[in-house]
Amino acid sequence: REATPCAGRDTDMSDMEIPLFPLNTVLFPDGVLPLKIFEPRYLDMIGRCLRESRGFGVVSIRDGGETGTLTSVQQVGTMARIDDWFQLEDGLLGIKAVGEGRFLVESVRRQSDGLNVGAVKFIEAETAMAVPDRFRTLVVLLENVMSEMAEQFGTMEKHFEDASWVSCRLAEVLPLSQDQRQICLEVSDPVQRFEIIAPILESLRE
Repeated sequence: REATPCAGRDTDMSDMEIPLFPLNTVLFPDGVLPLKIFEPRYLDMIGRCLRESRGFGVVSIRDGGETGTLTSVQQVGTMARIDDWFQLEDGLLGIKAVGEGRFLVESVRRQSDGLNVGAVKFIEAETAMAVPDRFRTLVVLLENVMSEMAEQFGTMEKHFEDASWVSCRLAEVLPLSQDQRQICLEVSDPVQRFEIIAPILESLRE
């Protein structure tokens, strides 16, 4: 079932408080994130998001686990829009979330139900630009990877001409560490993101 779109990367850039979903992963703008929801605090959160047509913030865990008490999260995260929801074979709730705008976490508080809520400031979206010629081989690499992973990326709208989109997708699909992905997320210049990814790719080829 499709959910009603919520506020995304073109939302008011002023401070606001949002529910946070800390994960051992990094969500990028336009990235797709499948989730299995089973903790009561997150079931309630997803229910509210669906009813109120709003999103939630995905932040990478710096210290602690996905369940139980959270110690700390990274300072930059990504707003997630619920694109679809469904019941899984095991009876649990499954959702497909899509990354939208990035935000800076200014403070985090824990509600009585265990849900983490963050005061955040949204980061301005990256300016659209073409992929520099010296990184065109990375575009070809991404095209090949996404073609091989058609089941995962078949329905995704592709923007191989856009440097921000290409660099974010590369950071997702290449075997980067969680810390390396976080660094790529925090960068606001697509060229700088390419310059981070390129040597990592070279080291993987050695």
